[in-house]
Amino acid sequence: MGVYHAFKFRQCMSDEKKNWTGNIHLGAKTDLTVVLNQLCKAFNSSPFFKHSGMIMRVVDGHIEGYIEMQPNLIGNLAFQILHGGVAATLLDSIGGIVAMEHLYRRSTPETLTETIKQVSRLATVDMRVDYLAPGRGKYFIARAEVLRLGRKGCTMRMTMVNDEDKAIAAGIASYAY
Repeated sequence: MGVYHAFKFRQCMSDEKKNWTGNIHLGAKTDLTVVLNQLCKAFNSSPFFKHSGMIMRVVDGHIEGYIEMQPNLIGNLAFQILHGGVAATLLDSIGGIVAMEHLYRRSTPETLTETIKQVSRLATVDMRVDYLAPGRGKYFIARAEVLRLGRKGCTMRMTMVNDEDKAIAAGIASYAY
């Protein structure tokens, strides 16, 4: 990568990190709706998400993951079943972004600087996935809930259902920040 391209890449990544905050001002009351939409926008700009068709969206004031069944996501050709790795990725992603959502929810104007740092450092430490039923459906929705939100990390429970609201997979993950 040339010096100019490296500079533009760093500049783009720097701009993208700013977008994670929803362009909020330190010390000001944050508009959570803006923050949630900006988190989704940042996740949705991921090349992998674009390639697979995964999206994060805000529904009823909370973030959920969504993916439509596509031929390139099939793991079992004989039975036309969603690949387990796609389910695991969607569960991991929804767990992480909902953890970020809840970090912002508990943030105050005084703690916002630290919250932004935590969100930018958040990473999966451990995850377990249980496949509950074959991945059949027109689309899949993933949701997450906080089991514990601590100072240095959190534990999340995630579920994925199909278009008939049938549970396909569930997971528990730990994230550090």
